Amino acid sequence: MTRILSGADVRGLLDIEDVLAVVEDALRKQGRGEVERPERPHFPVGQKLDASHPDEPLGTGLVMPAYIHGSEYFATKLVSVHPENKRRGLPTIHAQIAVNAAETGLPVAYMDGSVITAARTSCIGGLAARELCEEPISLAVIGAGTQSRWQIRAVTTATAVESVTLYDHNETMLAEAVRELTAELNVPIETAESPEDAVSDATLVITATTSKEPVFSGAHLAPGTTVVGIGAYTAEMQEIDAKTIEGASTVFADVPEEVAEIGDILESALTEDDLIPFSDLLTGEAKRASPEDVIVVESVGSAVMDAAVAGHIYDRAVDENVGSELSL
Repeated sequence: MTRILSGADVRGLLDIEDVLAVVEDALRKQGRGEVERPERPHFPVGQKLDASHPDEPLGTGLVMPAYIHGSEYFATKLVSVHPENKRRGLPTIHAQIAVNAAETGLPVAYMDGSVITAARTSCIGGLAARELCEEPISLAVIGAGTQSRWQIRAVTTATAVESVTLYDHNETMLAEAVRELTAELNVPIETAESPEDAVSDATLVITATTSKEPVFSGAHLAPGTTVVGIGAYTAEMQEIDAKTIEGASTVFADVPEEVAEIGDILESALTEDDLIPFSDLLTGEAKRASPEDVIVVESVGSAVMDAAVAGHIYDRAVDENVGSELSL
């Protein structure tokens, strides 16, 4: 039998503090090479569907498989990214995850992956905050969508935060984010009139957008700021400018070989050899050398995190008898 878990099922089973620990363990194993993580193909979708722009894609599809050595399960995530969904009142990212038994290959679960994607990605910001920033943190987030909100949840779970400043050019989304987070978190949530106003007094800056150009100028960062880039995952996407990248004492990357191919890095003078695995920060092999250093953390996401969190959620679902079962 295969257990089917809806988005509501997954959200009810997910605890961000638990997920932070699951993701940290998965990234440590990834750093030690104890995982199988094939290349993830991503491809344009939707050509010929819009008569006014027939040759332009409407979104991106991705396939992300992974297995962690010793785990009872392997997982494959199917993802779609449609930036124009904001205009439709729909999430930008949709995902589903298939979970199979590693011993037999039998399908054990098929679950909504959107919440898992958001939560596991947010752990990069949370773990970076814990390892690189002195408490209490002054957090600035560029972008007010789903991922931005999860980043704030993860950071406030992982460490002490004294204030959060949000910026998004979409004022409706910005207001919704402030209302949602104010009701949920015991932290002051403010808005900024510009990205530069948001980042200028921050100790931690997180960018979570689908931008194709830098969302703030590195000239506005204070010494000692940690910058976490979450949104860019292709050569055409860029959130962080070359001044910030080249001025950083260290640039960490969750998957260095893939981060080297995103716009943030391609527009700078850095190469893959200049990127430090994020797992080195978690194991203590790398750390902040000086409180004045600007440090950048770049994340494109890893299917290893999805596999770890999906397996964790499936086990919880079985223990608590959540979801429905059917024979495929």
